[in-house]
Amino acid sequence: MTQQQAVFNQGLISFLQSSPSPAHAVATMVRQLEEAGYQALNEGDDWQLQPGQGYWLVRGSSSLIAFRLGEQSLAESGVRMLGAHTDSPCLKVKPQAEVLRHGCLQLGVEVYGGALLHPWFDRDLSLAGQVHFRNDSGKLQAALINVEKPLAVIPSLAIHLNRDANKNSEVNAQLHLPPVVGLKSSDNPSLVFRKLLASWLGREGYRVDEVIDYDLCFYDTQPPALVGLNDEFISSARLDNLLSCYTGLQAMLAVDTPQQATSLLVCNDHEEVGSASAIGAEGPFLESVLRRLAGEEQKYQRMLARSLMISCDNAHALHPNYADKHDENHGPKINAGPVIKVNANQRYATTSETSALFSSFCDLAKVPYQHFVVRSDMGCGSTIGPIAATKLGVRVVDVGAPQWAMHSIRETAGSKDAWYLGQALQAFISRWDGE
Repeated sequence: MTQQQAVFNQGLISFLQSSPSPAHAVATMVRQLEEAGYQALNEGDDWQLQPGQGYWLVRGSSSLIAFRLGEQSLAESGVRMLGAHTDSPCLKVKPQAEVLRHGCLQLGVEVYGGALLHPWFDRDLSLAGQVHFRNDSGKLQAALINVEKPLAVIPSLAIHLNRDANKNSEVNAQLHLPPVVGLKSSDNPSLVFRKLLASWLGREGYRVDEVIDYDLCFYDTQPPALVGLNDEFISSARLDNLLSCYTGLQAMLAVDTPQQATSLLVCNDHEEVGSASAIGAEGPFLESVLRRLAGEEQKYQRMLARSLMISCDNAHALHPNYADKHDENHGPKINAGPVIKVNANQRYATTSETSALFSSFCDLAKVPYQHFVVRSDMGCGSTIGPIAATKLGVRVVDVGAPQWAMHSIRETAGSKDAWYLGQALQAFISRWDGE
């Protein structure tokens, strides 16, 4: 690992640690954008945009679009777009969460997305997300909260009580997943959790009269780390897909000289549950921003015809213990470069044209690249790429850094691959001529 890669990875690790929920990830990205001189926009305002200036806007606290306006007309140059998603599979706290069972206070949870459930057991869990509350003046407010302290655990059943645990152990999300947060106390169980939320907010300086609602998820408190005899791996929660959010952001910020073409980063929430929401990729967020930038319909269509989106979402690396789960010619390896993802049934939006374009960006950046095609007898996941291609009619290539244990509470990627991907994205933004 080079010094440049080491510095990049330390930034990635810091980003992962400070982003335990999608809203925290967006807040962290906004801070970096503001430090780089990007200005905030509000969708309800009239925009007066200046070429060369960077801007950002947030919808629903957990989806973000950032762009730097180019010197050239959008209709002539198109937009260099990067796409990613801010959400990861997790356990979300139910609205009426408190459960008292056999002297143990637990919180009811819903499984968000296609999570691997067994790795959630026996972890030191904490809570993060957004809380809506009424302050002491009666006004509704919202605040981000990250408890940080280990707060809960989902204990496994001892093998003595389940002798077949290593053969066939089904997880019932309703019965087996509620985390234990404490033992019975004198407080009314139905009030305990909201009282705790008010107390935690109070420590942050908020004057809370009543907690009204929240969007909170449990997360593993174990911090990200470099792993391996030679630090070959990054191990962390939420690599899918905060690695892509961070890499896309750093690529855009690294190209800080005036550009002829406009560059744009979109990071949507709700990808893990289908993207069908006001802030998901299937919603109108990106399209509405692009239409405002173009101005009129003919310019909008000309702009899209000259645009390209690189949809970044991590790929399945070849697992040494389960190599038969990959097509023998399409098993991406860790630290061998970003992966171009292809699917004949349009689960990925890559075409031969957009694949060739991305491979040319890798060549310009002097980084390796690979291909992934799922086994022909297995189903294939998807990304925001096909959604963007369908809604906008824009060219899209689906790529991503290879990783192991996708959708686990803790995932593993190569310590070189995010940097490789970032170099290719920089080449796309700064050196693509639009042809």
